[in-house]
Amino acid sequence: MKKRHQVHNSVKPNADNACRKKFNLRSDLKVRTITDKGDKQFSCETCGKCFSKSCYLTVHMRTHTSKKPFSCKTCGKGFIQNISLTNHMRTHTGEKPYTCETCGKSLYVHMTNHTGEKPYFCDRCGKSFCFLNHLTVHMRTHTGEKPYSCETCGKSFRKRYNLTVHMRTHTGERPYSCKTCGKDFSKRYHLTRHMRTHTGERLYSCKTCGQSFRKRNHLIVHLRTHSGEKPYSCKTCGKSFKTRGQVTEHMRTHTGERPYSCKTCGKHFGHNSSLTSHMRIHTGEKPYSCETCGKLFRKRSNVTVTHTGERPYSCETCGKIFSKRYHLTVHMRTHTGERPYSCETCGKSFSKRHHLTVHMRTHTGERPYSCKTCGKDFSKRHHLTRHMRTHTGERPYSCKTFKKDQDQESRRS
Repeated sequence: MKKRHQVHNSVKPNADNACRKKFNLRSDLKVRTITDKGDKQFSCETCGKCFSKSCYLTVHMRTHTSKKPFSCKTCGKGFIQNISLTNHMRTHTGEKPYTCETCGKSLYVHMTNHTGEKPYFCDRCGKSFCFLNHLTVHMRTHTGEKPYSCETCGKSFRKRYNLTVHMRTHTGERPYSCKTCGKDFSKRYHLTRHMRTHTGERLYSCKTCGQSFRKRNHLIVHLRTHSGEKPYSCKTCGKSFKTRGQVTEHMRTHTGERPYSCKTCGKHFGHNSSLTSHMRIHTGEKPYSCETCGKLFRKRSNVTVTHTGERPYSCETCGKIFSKRYHLTVHMRTHTGERPYSCETCGKSFSKRHHLTVHMRTHTGERPYSCKTCGKDFSKRHHLTRHMRTHTGERPYSCKTFKKDQDQESRRS
């Protein structure tokens, strides 16, 4: 009754003499005094973190045990704290109890967008934050603390959310679905990004040339075409690239790795795009059509070069021009002497992957090209082509001198 009377009369008899702050209850004053003195009596036996209240320690221990005693009756999702469950329930009920006095928008922490207030400061780097939990997470970048661990593989994370997302790699859960095509995603932003394929929205634009992109990282990579920046380099040969993925693919020219295989014929490829293009040989798909003549092609690059004769890629050394970037890349090896494809059996090196593939048949004895007439096998396609002329009688090469003499004789007669 005495405590209740103090609350109604706003009497706060317990004052902290150090900061002049007043409290309704003596227990709150005791906690405040402990906090100011830095005396945190309750420590975690797992990570050593200390707390001023035993209830704080109890909640913290759940980050190690993964115990989630509060569960949603609607979807079954579990939570460490009751307040987290309360907030989660609003995603089902649609309740938005907090309203912004400035713009009228429903909010939970929205007001900081208007005030710009960031009262929580990092004492190490000076960065400021709107919320205490944001500062807490940030401090882990300095301490290296990763309190959330995966029980399956042991990987640790600074944020609980990152652990939640990671767990989906083990469970296969994909809770975010596209309402247009039904495709499922493990991360919300993957769904957001995917939706742009339906809406055509391109949020990220290049200020130099005006080209726009659906993904921010695509814009970042594109900007390097203007700046010439190539931040990723091959540790084997030192060649530089605009993206990390390009380095990964390039490394396969040194290792010979071909992780993508055709399920129809078993052929292996170093790039997924090469496998995709190859599969069209089996399916007969030709998705790219020429606007001039209507001819269909398996590759987009084959569409542009036939009628225009355009050759936009030129060699800086000799001036020779090419219609495809890959052809220029291969040509440059005639100047540099680079031979990135090596035979693991005899060590012989080649400038083209195809040459290595053909060479390997000298070791394996493979002869993939067969004559349908007599059944004879060959290791090279052009050997089969040449052999076929023994059956057809075709003689495509004629002597221009002999032909000239024949023409003169026919005129005389």
